[in-house]
Amino acid sequence: MIKILRKHRNWLMIVIAILALPFCLYFVKSDTSLIRSDEFANLYGRKVTLSEARWDARLFQLSRVLGIAELHGLAPSAGSDDQKLPAFVINLIVLRHEAERLGISPSKAEIVEAVRNFPAFQGTSGFDSAKYDQIEQNVLPAFGFTNEQLEQLARDELCLKRIKDVVVSVVALPESESKSNYEQLYGKIFISVIRVHGTDFLKEIKVSDDDIKKYYETHRSELKAEEKRKVEFVKLALTDEQKKLKDKERIDALQKLADRANDVSQALLEKEADFHQIATKFQLPAESTGEFTMSAPDPKLKGESQLNQTAFRLTPQEPNSDPIQVADGYAILHLTGVVEARLLTLDEAKQKIVDQIKTERSREMATAKGRKGAETLRNGLQAGHPLQLILEQADGLKPEKMEPFTIGDEADVKNPPDKPKQPVDMMMIKNVASQLQPGEVSDFVPWVDGGFIVLMEKREPPDPAKYQGTKATLEENYLKNAREYVFMEWLRDRQRNAGLSPVKG
Repeated sequence: MIKILRKHRNWLMIVIAILALPFCLYFVKSDTSLIRSDEFANLYGRKVTLSEARWDARLFQLSRVLGIAELHGLAPSAGSDDQKLPAFVINLIVLRHEAERLGISPSKAEIVEAVRNFPAFQGTSGFDSAKYDQIEQNVLPAFGFTNEQLEQLARDELCLKRIKDVVVSVVALPESESKSNYEQLYGKIFISVIRVHGTDFLKEIKVSDDDIKKYYETHRSELKAEEKRKVEFVKLALTDEQKKLKDKERIDALQKLADRANDVSQALLEKEADFHQIATKFQLPAESTGEFTMSAPDPKLKGESQLNQTAFRLTPQEPNSDPIQVADGYAILHLTGVVEARLLTLDEAKQKIVDQIKTERSREMATAKGRKGAETLRNGLQAGHPLQLILEQADGLKPEKMEPFTIGDEADVKNPPDKPKQPVDMMMIKNVASQLQPGEVSDFVPWVDGGFIVLMEKREPPDPAKYQGTKATLEENYLKNAREYVFMEWLRDRQRNAGLSPVKG
């Protein structure tokens, strides 16, 4: 069966993606405060049932498979499905109501054309009927759908586009704002940065036994020894000669390995299958690990993070993993031991508690010094005092002069090969600097170990001759973001108008 599926892998990956998506589980595992009986929400004076919400949630998942990016805008761009699905369901109901209210009704011909243009149906020469047939025969039934839902999604997509055209038509970018954006992005910025490190205060911090006991009592449930796992595994890897293969020959060799790995996996699914016997049958040497934790993988798994993660998803009831792709091949894991996480005793947790208290207090001390320093700098500069004198008054803060930069160039060239590696906080520093005017001082900005203050020294104007060359791109990016914002605000307004009321349990 596995081999048959692999031969049809063009549509198999689509089906796997579908089955992996927890669209059904959302409404069972989500926040129960949104569920009461069969009621999901109230809109337009009527009850939206869970059955209706589940149906629309499956439409969202189908739109993903079909690649209908326009409809994805009805869900938050970030977050998990637990956040996206309810928003999509509600916004889809609002969209359909508003389309009817505005008299927007795409014709049958438009709907058919929109379906033909779905990205999932496109081949090298446009619409590919074979891809359409694959989704019609294998994907739609997995959702409980028919061709009717393809037309529904096409209708929703067309309505959404037309409503957006109406709503965002008022958004424009004045010439003066376009030039201001250009100067903001491409003006050369000169700054100094004052970093305040929490580690600088560690030596000053003393932790008493009472501190440790109080912390332990308060955080006892959080102080645990990590769960440990032990596994055995087999690897199916390319030979040294096969590793030298390229393009199709390498793909073919990996495909044969994948087929063999699937055969092993299938054999392990048999009743009372023994991992060692199966490994011997397929002439695969089994390797064993010692006990390891999620944060400290066994050396044999360390180079492949997905193996460590998979090991902690196995259970005594289902101890064998599916084939996992690794460098130059596949691996299959077998769980042999679990040491459950447990609460630490006070003595066991003592050093961890001391380190945590020191980290928290050092961060607090760094924040206090940083905030006071930023205020001292700001007040001193506004009073016209020399910077060096102000720094001495600010408890010896030391500024570090940064290389001049432009925000636009940073965005245009993400990873040039000759670009030196920047400090991890540099992107945040540049974002803060972009909001400052010459002579201004930022607030203290918390960071991983303490934080920083930015002093804006000067901003050189960009070359006016280059404005026209960047104008079109600037306007496109600005208008895209502005229109998206306006549309989302319109949606929120329409939700309020609909009397949206998520059901509370």
